[in-house]
Amino acid sequence: MSYSSRLEGFYKLTPGQRVEWLANLVDLDPGQIDALLSGGLEIGEADHLVENVIGIYSLPLGLAANFTINERDYLIPMVTEEPSIIAACSYAAKIVRASGGFHVHAHEPILVGQVQVMFENVSGPADESAELSETIHALRLCHRRILEARAELLALANQAHPNLVKRGGGARDISVREFFHTRIGPMLVVYLAFDTRDAMGANLVNTACEKIAPRIAELTGGRVNLRILTNLSDRRLARATCRVTADALGGVEVARLIVEAQVLAEVDRYRAATHNKGIMNGIDALALATGNDFRALEAGAHAYAARNGGYHPLTHWEQASNGDLIGSLELPLAVGIVGGLTKTHRVAQIALKILGAQSGQELAAVMAAVGLAQNLAALRALATDGIQKGHMKLHARRLER
Repeated sequence: MSYSSRLEGFYKLTPGQRVEWLANLVDLDPGQIDALLSGGLEIGEADHLVENVIGIYSLPLGLAANFTINERDYLIPMVTEEPSIIAACSYAAKIVRASGGFHVHAHEPILVGQVQVMFENVSGPADESAELSETIHALRLCHRRILEARAELLALANQAHPNLVKRGGGARDISVREFFHTRIGPMLVVYLAFDTRDAMGANLVNTACEKIAPRIAELTGGRVNLRILTNLSDRRLARATCRVTADALGGVEVARLIVEAQVLAEVDRYRAATHNKGIMNGIDALALATGNDFRALEAGAHAYAARNGGYHPLTHWEQASNGDLIGSLELPLAVGIVGGLTKTHRVAQIALKILGAQSGQELAAVMAAVGLAQNLAALRALATDGIQKGHMKLHARRLER
């Protein structure tokens, strides 16, 4: 599907007119139109999704416009209750569009699971240094046994998901970390790298970890405890970049002020936390619209921001010698277009149809562009008129009713 994401005057239409326009653009049938207008979830369906259901809580679904990503136009469905997020994201995308758009890339969809192995019976002589030496020797022996059984463990993990393996996914690698001394004793952690294809993959990885856990216990003589994925999916990174001309941005001085705001986030974790929250405003809104787990994305993003011991901004902005602004964003994004809520929620399915992403990898890449746009809009507002001018103007609409 090919269309322009430049929606001039779209905000002036009524909701009904916008839906009618969208239905013609992406060929929505009457049932899908009804789902958009009603929220797409009935009480009986909700009762099957979570426990103790007493009702349905709705949030607005809007479209962010103007996105050109890897030379293709996208309309971005976003679910949020916060005024100014969609408008700001669209505005930043318009600025970047005039300068050539966003360029994005996402890694292969590798999710990692962990199997924790405890060793209560590892003990040595009374001398503490000798005991540590004994522990090190025992854990390294177990480590070696696991790596020697790598092919067996990968095959065992793949037995849990034969259909996924047929589609090119499945177990990719095994690695091990040793923890010789913790407050509860020594342990090993076995890491299973797993290609989830177009699914987010949490359940796939958890099942695979549970499948290999008994064999790991046999190989090590230890006791397996946790068998679960990690949301720090740093083998599943997405990256977005853009270059914005000083003219499109509003001048060389505006670019300089944005870089100054960036540097504050680099040196001050109090600013970095809010800086990154703004990035996630856009990413979470797209995740909600498409039925993805925004809580997992939040956990992974903030853990990645702290990966070097401090807490740092996820974006980087710098000014070129000619005054242009150059930006980039990198973060882990484990998302999917199949399975989970994307399979059961009718509006999530419509949102994916609007977006047109053909793989989980493409969705992650688009999300990175949205996050970079959201950050650009926030920094530009902060560095010029202040964040409240536009935000409070839109917020006032709530009070007019």
